[in-house]
Amino acid sequence: MSALAEYEATFDTSTKVWMVFCVLRDHQWHCRQCEYAHVGSTQIAGGSGIQGLQRGTASRPGLVIESGDHLCVTCGQTTRQDRWQGNFAPAIPSAFMPASFVRRAVSLLGSRDIVELTERSTGQLTVDHKLPMMRWNPAEQQAQTDFANMSDQDIRDRFQLLKKSNGSVSHNLLKSRACERCYKTGNRGEPFGIRFFYAGDGRWATAQDDPAGCVGCGWYDFDTWRTALNRALRTRTP
Repeated sequence: MSALAEYEATFDTSTKVWMVFCVLRDHQWHCRQCEYAHVGSTQIAGGSGIQGLQRGTASRPGLVIESGDHLCVTCGQTTRQDRWQGNFAPAIPSAFMPASFVRRAVSLLGSRDIVELTERSTGQLTVDHKLPMMRWNPAEQQAQTDFANMSDQDIRDRFQLLKKSNGSVSHNLLKSRACERCYKTGNRGEPFGIRFFYAGDGRWATAQDDPAGCVGCGWYDFDTWRTALNRALRTRTP
């Protein structure tokens, strides 16, 4: 049996992640906007789609998938697209977050999304790991997923609340795209086009899995970034 056949045999073919893989298996670019209607999900980038395939599971490896903005010949728009390079990578264990931890984190962090500073219900918020999973080394992975033993300060240090989609693009998706670009190009994110860093500059300046590389980016810690930006603006005001 070939490596591809062995990989495909690990799937439940009734799942959404399998249907997303079936689109990507030809190693071509595929538009998230118009090529996944049969999947029945608007979250193609998430754990039941692209990210789930990249992470892999205990029974199957991850996929090396590149993402970028390209012109789609089907819908005629420049859209987010993905391509499986044909390679496998070691699986990254799931960071499944227990519901009890989600409720605790939302309560501790004030039940409001950190970008718009708007109070929202738990169902309208994503408990976001500040450090993206693609930057986790084994030690960091353990620290980020030891939900039962985290102190209140651990939660404040490692998580922030982002708004889920309410018909528009979610803040978590905007962050994910910025992190993907940063990982691929070394150019750090600029939230909403604002080029400001409270530490470092626009270039990733350390090892790929060194958490210190994210410090200073607004997507990494939006509250600290906004506070530093407002401070810088005040000092420049005549």
